[in-house]
Amino acid sequence: MKRITILVPAYNEEAVLHKLYDRLKEVIKSIPAYQFEILFINDGSKDNTLSIIKKMRERDKRISYVNLSRNFGKEIAMLAGIDHAKGDGVIIIDADLQDPPELIPEMIKYWEMGYDDVYAKRRSRSGETWFKKWSSATFYKTLQKMSRIPIQENTGDFRLLDRRCIEALKQIREAQRYTKGMFSWIGYNKKEILFDRDPRAAGETKWNYSKLVDLAIEGVTSFTTAPLRLSAFCGFFISICSFFYIIWIIAKTLLYGEPVAGYPSLMTVILFLGGIQLISLGIIGEYLGRIFNETKNRPLYFVEEYNNEKVLNQGKQVQVVNRFTRHLNRGRA
Repeated sequence: MKRITILVPAYNEEAVLHKLYDRLKEVIKSIPAYQFEILFINDGSKDNTLSIIKKMRERDKRISYVNLSRNFGKEIAMLAGIDHAKGDGVIIIDADLQDPPELIPEMIKYWEMGYDDVYAKRRSRSGETWFKKWSSATFYKTLQKMSRIPIQENTGDFRLLDRRCIEALKQIREAQRYTKGMFSWIGYNKKEILFDRDPRAAGETKWNYSKLVDLAIEGVTSFTTAPLRLSAFCGFFISICSFFYIIWIIAKTLLYGEPVAGYPSLMTVILFLGGIQLISLGIIGEYLGRIFNETKNRPLYFVEEYNNEKVLNQGKQVQVVNRFTRHLNRGRA
C-alpha cells in the first residue's frame, strides 16, 4: 500500500486547524487504498497551534509534527517538511483552507497515471483585492519574460509531488528560497488542474505586501540575472548618449559662440546619472547579499521537537543522514 504525506506548514493557525483536520479526515476516508501521514510543520507559532497539533496526534497517530526552534518563514518550513516526509508522494497544502483538500483524490488519480508533479492552478481568487490580483499577474508575467525557466502563473504550493521530485528538492539547499520557481526548475512530468480558490476559513493572512515584495525579489534574484544585464545596458546606452551630447555642445559653442548650458541643465544631468548609478548599485547589492548569505553556509533550520522527541540531526545534517541511508541501502542490495 502506497503512503502519501500531506504536508501542512502552519504559523499561528489555531483558528483553522480543527476545520482543516475534519476536511482532511473526510478526504482520507474516501481513499482507503492508501496510507496517509498528515505532517504539520509548526513554524515558531506564538499561539496554541502546537498544543492543538499535539492533542490531535494523541487521537490520530497518522498525524506527525515538526516543531521548528523559531519562525524561519514558510519557504524554510516547507523544506523542513520535505526533509521529514515519509510518503511515496507528498501533497503540500496551506492550513488556511483556501486550497480545497477535496482536490486530493483527483491529484492522486493523475499521479497514478504517471505524472510526477500535479499542481493546482487558480481559476479564480476569492477574498483578494483587485490590486493584489493585478500585482501578482504582473509579477509572474515579468518573471516569465526575464527567466529561462517556465514559471507557473497563478499557481501556489498546493500540489502532489512524487518521491523523485522530493529527492530532487532535498538536494537544493539554498538559504534564500523561492520554492515556486524550484518546482519548475527540477522539471519532471507535470499536470495542471484548475480550481476556484476560496477565502480564508478563519484568521488573517500572514502575507502582507512587505513580505510579498520580499518574495518577489527572491523570485527575480533566484532565477534570472536579467536585472544585472539591464543595468549594464542602461549604463552603456546612457554613456553613448552622453558622448554625442558632449560633441553637440562643443560643436555648438565653437561654431556659434553660444554659452554652455548653465546650472539647471547641469543639475538635471547630474541627478539623472546619480539615480541610475544608485539603482545599478542596488541591483548589484541584492545579488551580492545573496552570495554573502550563501557563503556563510549555515544550517537552514533547527528543529525543537519531532513527534514528542528532541532532535539532534537538523538542517543540512538531515541531508547527510539521507545520503548515508541511500548508500547503505545500495550496499545491502
